[in-house]
Amino acid sequence: MSILQNKIDFVALVTVENANPNGDPLNGNRPRLTSEGYGEISDVCIKRKLRNRLQDLGERIFVQSNERRDDAYDSLSDRARGEIKDYTNGNDYATLACEKWFDVRAFGQVFAFKGDKENSSVSVGVRGPVTLHQAMSINPIDIDSIQITKSVNSEHTKDGKKSSDTMGTKHMVRFGLYKIKGSINVQLSEKTGFSEEDAEKIKKCLSTLFINDCSAARPDGSMEVIELYWWKHNDKTGQYSSKQVHDSLQIKLKDGIIYPHSIDDFEVTLETLNGLTPEIIHGI
Repeated sequence: MSILQNKIDFVALVTVENANPNGDPLNGNRPRLTSEGYGEISDVCIKRKLRNRLQDLGERIFVQSNERRDDAYDSLSDRARGEIKDYTNGNDYATLACEKWFDVRAFGQVFAFKGDKENSSVSVGVRGPVTLHQAMSINPIDIDSIQITKSVNSEHTKDGKKSSDTMGTKHMVRFGLYKIKGSINVQLSEKTGFSEEDAEKIKKCLSTLFINDCSAARPDGSMEVIELYWWKHNDKTGQYSSKQVHDSLQIKLKDGIIYPHSIDDFEVTLETLNGLTPEIIHGI
């Protein structure tokens, strides 16, 4: 595999309709909001979805969710100790980890695990070349909340009546257009071994981000990647800064639209950057 030679910037446009894209556990699992009322999806949430898609493609992933675990390890420390045993120093450990796990060489990882009688402690940090911003909605969003009930108690009750846990609340974004921004750094790619082929897999996973991601909070079809803009610079450092590239894609509500209901209610404008034209991939 050839190590990445050109800096990459990308933007994905995601629609959310009657779904909870990323619940806030400190706020009753309501969709995340900024203080100004804009919708938010954390970078951690986006990386989780990318890791899941990479697993679907057969890649080895270090930070696996329990329900998607494809090995016998039930913790990160067990996985690290079970898979990496013969190393001489921290740099050697980092190299082995990057070779073994896609998400380590892409996003980086801190290996900080206590030792025991049979294993020495590990403290190694890896900086990954793929960085993601928190996704933000283009305009303030409206959140609908509905009361829901279960038809049966989770546990037996003495009087046979319904218990308090049969009542609940479901929150969803009525409609929102979110912008996911990110970049891939060549200098860090050289350190982790992140390749051109790896970048292509990230591109594929971004354009298919919500395949196999359905749940009660996100029914199939309620979240969709509309378009992915992929800028590949002509050198390692980039012809423009990442901010200039990301800001070249401007999105706003069309005149007269107050409450958007679809992507057609937005005006998308792509500023021309001399010598840098994005590849535009329609989502699946």
